[in-house]
Amino acid sequence: MEDLGVTPAFWRGRRVFLTGHTGFKGSWLTLWLRNWGAEVAGFALPPPTEPSMYELARLGGEVRETMADIRDAAAVRRALADHEPEIVIHMAAQPLVARGYAAPAETVEVNTMGTVYLLEAVRATPSVRAVVVVTSDKCYRNSGQPRGFQETDPLGGHDPYAASKAAAELVAAAWRDSFFSGGPPDRRRVALATARAGNVIGGGDWSPGRLVPDVVRALLAGEPVALRHVDAVRPWQHVLEALAGYLELAERLVNQPNEAVGAWNFGPDKDSHRTVADLVERLVELWGDPVPWMPDGRPRMPEDRYLWLDSTRAREQLGWRPRLSFDETLQWIVEWHRAVAARAEVAREMTLDQIVRYVRRAVGEERAS
Repeated sequence: MEDLGVTPAFWRGRRVFLTGHTGFKGSWLTLWLRNWGAEVAGFALPPPTEPSMYELARLGGEVRETMADIRDAAAVRRALADHEPEIVIHMAAQPLVARGYAAPAETVEVNTMGTVYLLEAVRATPSVRAVVVVTSDKCYRNSGQPRGFQETDPLGGHDPYAASKAAAELVAAAWRDSFFSGGPPDRRRVALATARAGNVIGGGDWSPGRLVPDVVRALLAGEPVALRHVDAVRPWQHVLEALAGYLELAERLVNQPNEAVGAWNFGPDKDSHRTVADLVERLVELWGDPVPWMPDGRPRMPEDRYLWLDSTRAREQLGWRPRLSFDETLQWIVEWHRAVAARAEVAREMTLDQIVRYVRRAVGEERAS
């Protein structure tokens, strides 16, 4: 287990509070944790898309869940008190850059004040030992530098979504230093870290305005693909790579809290830093049913052309590293969506199969359990 610092035995019977469990990433993580025997309580709004990974994977009966808005401070506090978790993983968010432009105040309220309300609820819940706040690779001040962002680089954000995630990082750091360090006023230690992943993709994402879901919808319909920002370079990574980082970080926060607090990048290898056009061409090729693509021609919202993460800290201190190549990531997406398009009822089994295959590769064992 040395290569992968997260193990099934650690999570078996562990009480986990997961916000955003009905979303794309949250659904994958819920199934992973339940497969390892964790006692999961979920807090989220109903699934944001139709179809949704949450419904197709039949997750409604898997967890104790509270369907509520992360901006409802009283509901967050009640749900945490009722479950008495040891670990909190905070993923509830407004996750779309485009939505940030359309609803900037809502985006800041959900992503920044939602983090405040979650951490205030943690202050009132003595059982909590570790918190992972998931933010974004877009939390950095992007000045076009020719290197990957490091955790010590300045925070910023040219758009409402990015700014809301940078603000969530500042909130997490302030609450860690002010209330969870063992000093006054709370005199309580809670190990708190933030996690910044790359552009997360995978089967089961139907979010509007995201590249892979838009391409998959076009492929399933046999329609042309219209693209924004075709020359933008992004760090594409499979959802399981990011989730493995979150789980490994949470485990380390419990076992070695002094070494694990702070900010962590979880980004792919440089081979997976590809343009939007590169990703679409390869995804269409792997799908096997050629469809044309072209720029959508509409006025474009400002977006940074180049963005990638330096994950040296996670590699050297956690032992985390990416396991899937760029091609494998896209192959797993094609495999998942083709199978589910043919028989929707296999979504849960396909998801579990990819989780098990990923863990087998990571630990180098014949069995994931």
